[in-house]
Amino acid sequence: MSRSALVGNVTAMLEDAGFLVSDRCAIRPKSFDVAARRGEDVLLLKILGNIDAFDAGTGAEMRRLGEYLNATPMVIGLRTRDEELEPGVVYFRHGVPVFSPDTAMDLFVEEVPPLIYAAPGGLYVNIDSEVLEDERQERDWSLGRLAKELGVSRRTVSKYEDGMDASVEVAAQLEDLFDAPLTAPVSVLDDENPVRDDDDTPEDPTVDPDDEVVVTVLTRVGYEVHPTDRAPFKTISEDESEQEQMLTGHSEFTQTAQKRARIMSSVGRVTRTQSVYVVDRAPTDAVDGTALIEQAEMESIQDQDDLRDLIQDRVEEEPA
Repeated sequence: MSRSALVGNVTAMLEDAGFLVSDRCAIRPKSFDVAARRGEDVLLLKILGNIDAFDAGTGAEMRRLGEYLNATPMVIGLRTRDEELEPGVVYFRHGVPVFSPDTAMDLFVEEVPPLIYAAPGGLYVNIDSEVLEDERQERDWSLGRLAKELGVSRRTVSKYEDGMDASVEVAAQLEDLFDAPLTAPVSVLDDENPVRDDDDTPEDPTVDPDDEVVVTVLTRVGYEVHPTDRAPFKTISEDESEQEQMLTGHSEFTQTAQKRARIMSSVGRVTRTQSVYVVDRAPTDAVDGTALIEQAEMESIQDQDDLRDLIQDRVEEEPA
């Protein structure tokens, strides 16, 4: 299956599941392919045939974008090396959850979350430690008795009851012994998921020298500005007091700039963010809801209200 067909299939699946899906980010470099939202769940998705193409730089960028846009980054892929991704299994690459289209179908359409995740050493499950302890005590089994049944140490059983995850084989043994479900789903939409391999948000990249003027203005009027490296926009700006985010592009006004502005607008609709594109000369007020502002105008802005009013005016004046 071609990557384009795979992206189309995943997009159709998400739409069938009730997600609003953005246009595909078809301009390089790109850290994600589409954004999607259903209710309060916002996703940034990279869609790959071979997940080995997902590198550390892209993973770091997606995690930063997820943090600033209140979204969950994830990768949907078919295989790694010469092996197909196992259905119902969550893999993690560079701190981002990765799973197959079948697993995505179960999660988003059938609303059945995965129970297994891959980590160094094999496949594991989250054990519901409280249920395990209750089941053991109800049978009046000691830690030693359960350890003997499982063929592990007493200390290992104690760790299971303290929250340590177990291999798939041990989990199956436990469920056979107690005839009760003891596993908890892998919550890929939870930022505090303990099986992620790296919890800290990576540092922002260095500002492109060409964008320093725009970043300076945004910072001066009170935004916290986060430069990007591989996104279709140059920065994400946050206003802590208003709890709002803004996507910003910056370049000469070209056909590529117009494409970026359209993608920014589409992503903005999904992530509920305003988008603005700073250009040398603006031949129109906006592109599909992304306001166009000339750099000279940008440099004259005095405060956030001035910028908000200018963006609003441009968007409202955009030809239908």
